[in-house]
Amino acid sequence: MNEVVIQVGPLRFTARFEDERAPATCAAFRSQLPFEGELIQARWSGEAGWSPLGDLSLGVPVENATSHPSRGDILFYQAAASETEILFPYGSTCFASKVGQLAGNHMLTLTSGHELLPELGRLVLWHGAQRIRIELAPSAQTSPGPS
Repeated sequence: MNEVVIQVGPLRFTARFEDERAPATCAAFRSQLPFEGELIQARWSGEAGWSPLGDLSLGVPVENATSHPSRGDILFYQAAASETEILFPYGSTCFASKVGQLAGNHMLTLTSGHELLPELGRLVLWHGAQRIRIELAPSAQTSPGPS
């Protein structure tokens, strides 16, 4: 239950939850799966897409928070200085809003699809909002034991 599949438009990524570093955020976000929304170009944060979640409250504390996520480090930001959102960096990013720099909870890390991040950036920057879906990865099939 640690892996998710992330579909953004035609692009497919896999990621793992950061359960050790952000246990409350991961547990709360897991309860929202499957998640569906829109991913658009971030206005203030640089090379990242964001999915605005308005006043959604998962009631999570600040944990494993960063303002400078790496490519593929997906953040959850609980409404405080700005609205609740998911931030999906595809390049150089400094998480911010119109009120200044923010720090979001790093809850997911890409495990595959890094080579698609430039295309993700091209899609959200030049083609507008893309549908995003995050769901638990199908369970790995277990191979039968010796007979």
